[in-house]
Amino acid sequence: MNPANRTSGLAREGAALALTGFVMLAAATSPAIAGGCAFESQGEGRVDKVIDATSFRLSDGREVRLAGIEPVISDKLNGIAALAAIVSGRDVTLRGEDDAPDRYGRQSALVFLDGSEISVQDRLLAQGEALVSTTVTDKDCASVLIAAEARARQTKQGIWADPSAIKNAESPGDILTGIGRFTVVEGKVLSVRQAGATTYLNFGRNWTRDFAVTISRRMLPAFEAAGVALKSLENRRIRVRGFVEARGGPRIEALRVGQIEIVGGN
Repeated sequence: MNPANRTSGLAREGAALALTGFVMLAAATSPAIAGGCAFESQGEGRVDKVIDATSFRLSDGREVRLAGIEPVISDKLNGIAALAAIVSGRDVTLRGEDDAPDRYGRQSALVFLDGSEISVQDRLLAQGEALVSTTVTDKDCASVLIAAEARARQTKQGIWADPSAIKNAESPGDILTGIGRFTVVEGKVLSVRQAGATTYLNFGRNWTRDFAVTISRRMLPAFEAAGVALKSLENRRIRVRGFVEARGGPRIEALRVGQIEIVGGN
């Protein structure tokens, strides 16, 4: 059963609070802080070919996917060129908690140029050439990546030079143009409702048309562990990131607590 009453601009970065329990850093991140992503080495190699905006092939044939980020979709930016400018022909070290390949056979890792303490992910985020995906669960490393994105947003680098880079939750039609894409949406939560096994953060009053964030029952313990009462998000301005779906109106499913940030007061 669908719930009844389903329910812009950037808030000050200094007020932004990630719901994973750490404060989003608005100041520049030093190399020492960037060391928060220095996991155990998963191996080394030389980059032979950049495959797409977030993956490349090493000279020994291994394919690597940059963990923790999603590519920027923009007619004005070339993500492949941005990654190639950083890693092509370079020796790199792969770091992470797990070197198991994904379903495409790629190794997901934090990637560091030889001799550098700053990850390739951090560099792309700071240039506005990528978005934080929140798939990195280590809080210290996640805070580094979020801080890099925040710097780019503040200084209007890359995608952030476009005022529409963050979609307005009050413009569902605009959000729907990004179906299947990783998107950042910001707006005020008008209501929080539960229907069956799903909780809805509603940004409008028409559930067949307006934007909403969906949270399954299995995710509730994670929010509770992070000290987040979903009902407390009513009348709060939040920023949410994830893949856009069309189910009536546009939807983003929150599969991780870190997909949602409180970015301002009521």
